[in-house]
Amino acid sequence: MDDQQPSFFDNLINNFSDWFFLDGEVGRAIRRGTNDFVESLVINYGDGFEAFSDFLLQALVFLEDVLDGTPVLIVLALVGALAFAASRKWSLSIFMVVALWFVGALGLWEQAMQTIAIMIVAVAISVGIGIPVGIVTARSNTARNIINPVLDLMQTIPSFVYLIPAVMLFGLGKIPAVLATVIYATPPLIRLTDLGIRYVDAEVVEASKAFGATRWQMLTGVQIPLAMPSIMQGINQTTMMALAMVVIASMIGARGVGETVLLGLQRNDAGQGLIGGIAIVVLAIVFDRISQAAGQRAQKHQAVAR
Repeated sequence: MDDQQPSFFDNLINNFSDWFFLDGEVGRAIRRGTNDFVESLVINYGDGFEAFSDFLLQALVFLEDVLDGTPVLIVLALVGALAFAASRKWSLSIFMVVALWFVGALGLWEQAMQTIAIMIVAVAISVGIGIPVGIVTARSNTARNIINPVLDLMQTIPSFVYLIPAVMLFGLGKIPAVLATVIYATPPLIRLTDLGIRYVDAEVVEASKAFGATRWQMLTGVQIPLAMPSIMQGINQTTMMALAMVVIASMIGARGVGETVLLGLQRNDAGQGLIGGIAIVVLAIVFDRISQAAGQRAQKHQAVAR
């Protein structure tokens, strides 16, 4: 029997996936392009990445040594003093000291100091990036329209995805964990800085113009101080999101409290995982209450200034 030639509809059905790019070629092209881009970065700028990694690692290790080498009572006293400076409430200061002491009572003091060091470095980098970028987006609609889709992408891509290029560029350890944390935690600070500056009372800005203030003077003397509650809220959100990354970061050797949870998962040890989870919750409460109190005080000062 002669082979029948495929009909027009058969060809239509068979070629449907090719016509509408459903054969996976687009995905393969994106994968190849991404791999080639990362590989070119490693080949052409590997020395620069290594120098940056070494600098950041030295700062991180120094901070860990300071926190871990400082007597526990002094660390607790400093946390209590910081809480009191932020809130002017002895009750909050005592609660923060007791909460941090409880982490040590769980046997996770050293891991907690490692986590705090990573968070401090990550949040410091996020603040150094987030506030200036937020100021730029607040003062330029074009910049805002360009940066907002990037922020959407940073917030919606699963955090595990950040670890892949970070590990390829910097290897395993603390540095890729810090950089992945920065990518994940910076967008809220950029958005809230932008909103805070944009919603400063226009009459106050016009009054500063009338008195001859330059753009820089208006920014530093009027807009940023009045937007400080929103900026502090952004720092609070960035800190909480950085803490949310500790377990994921432990998967690439970041250590800290997240490693305790990871070991509990690997060993099927529910008790160890629970202890690590409790410690993370307590640290989150400490950071959240102190940063919230600082934001509330900034808001009160803004109300008094008005």
